[in-house]
Amino acid sequence: MFIQLRAVFIVITLAVAPVIATAQGTQITFGGLKHDTSQPVEMASDSLQINQANGSAVFIGNVVIGQGTMRLSAKRVVVEYAAGGATRRISKMHATGGVVLVNGAEAAEASEAIYSIDDGNIVMSGNVTLTQGQSALSSNRMVVNLKTGQATLEGRVKTILQTSGN
Repeated sequence: MFIQLRAVFIVITLAVAPVIATAQGTQITFGGLKHDTSQPVEMASDSLQINQANGSAVFIGNVVIGQGTMRLSAKRVVVEYAAGGATRRISKMHATGGVVLVNGAEAAEASEAIYSIDDGNIVMSGNVTLTQGQSALSSNRMVVNLKTGQATLEGRVKTILQTSGN
């Protein structure tokens, strides 16, 4: 009897182990499409501060950033430019304050987001909520790879799974 219970326990543990591992870092698609990070970036805000010394620009108040079909809005965005070269190219954007990222029919909210243009990643952190249709997921951190269209949610991922067609 003990051996049978132990065997059942091992089978259940092996069956549940992949689910436990997945819950710690859930992968999903974001926007249902890949995003071209080489497209022009359009920005609008209430005010702009430029710092020639460190090569940054700070957009403040009702900031809206557009790149293709993707939109990001926040209270404040610091833009960092790549060093060197004849033309100044954006390398990174750090958005804070009520950050909302929309791509297609999906939207994500967080306290802050860092968009690294060169590697095509957006890292959102602080009370992340991702809405996909009627489904919603929340976590502490989400990394969106715009080149593959994949997102990974990390840190206490929560969701409600719909079991019927309601």
